[in-house]
Amino acid sequence: MSFRLNIKYYLVHSLGFTNKEAIRAIENRKLKVNGSVIIENIEFDETWEIYLDDKLLKPNTPFTYIALYKPRGIETTNNEAIADNLRTVFKFEKHLGYAGRLDKESEGLLLLSNDGKYIQSLSSPIKDKEKEYIVTVNKPITDEFITEMSRGVDIMICKTKPCVLEKISDFEFRIILTEGKNRQIRRMCKALGYLVARLIRVRIDTIHLGDLKPGEFREYKI
Repeated sequence: MSFRLNIKYYLVHSLGFTNKEAIRAIENRKLKVNGSVIIENIEFDETWEIYLDDKLLKPNTPFTYIALYKPRGIETTNNEAIADNLRTVFKFEKHLGYAGRLDKESEGLLLLSNDGKYIQSLSSPIKDKEKEYIVTVNKPITDEFITEMSRGVDIMICKTKPCVLEKISDFEFRIILTEGKNRQIRRMCKALGYLVARLIRVRIDTIHLGDLKPGEFREYKI
């Protein structure tokens, strides 16, 4: 499956147009993308330049890829109206989407980019991209716990897919998922009588957290 971003979607979701305003701008030939007048809802590349009449709406923008260590206690959102949002720890001028949302109490690797197709490919449930975590729980880990977690767990909203688990110590394990249900690991542990004390994501696909500390980031290439 390929992921396509069209100009109307970009105008609405990234530049604040209403649906009607976006359609009118296209139909009235008021949009110019990379120097050409747009007359239909074309597939759009987020690096491109956009003019509305003679007003520059978006300059040419190279793709940026960021690996960020999201600290515990920070919400995975760029919305500055929400307390403890990402921008309280991470200031960056470019509009970035993110892959692999982490709940507020979880920490670790978050990937950000202005490359929408890339972000969608990492987030798509049909792509089976691996996400690796180190998890600390509140009581000793048993062989039964490892077996049941690996097979998949009924978390009320669904039964999770089989996954890879490795016991690291009495209270700590490594888990590799290929799906990303809301608070999935916490729900899986709770269903088996455990509570998560700490959860750190250390890898998404081929990108590793490495030696980043909470709040630190690095750029990478794909």
